[in-house]
Amino acid sequence: MGAVPKTRISKARRGKRRSHQAMQAPHLIVCPQCREPRLPHRVCPSCGHYKGVEVVKPKAKGE
Repeated sequence: MGAVPKTRISKARRGKRRSHQAMQAPHLIVCPQCREPRLPHRVCPSCGHYKGVEVVKPKAKGE
């Protein structure tokens, strides 16, 4: 036997279940070094700093 619902799920109940599935905009913060937006807890892609320390060399504009 397959998993078949015994009763139909109403549109309201289905909508309540799906209410948390909407796409959200990424939470961006401002890098304290270069003032560019970046994702929290990640190395800044424009300057390569994390917690005030340069951890990667930033890529040049031509690369």
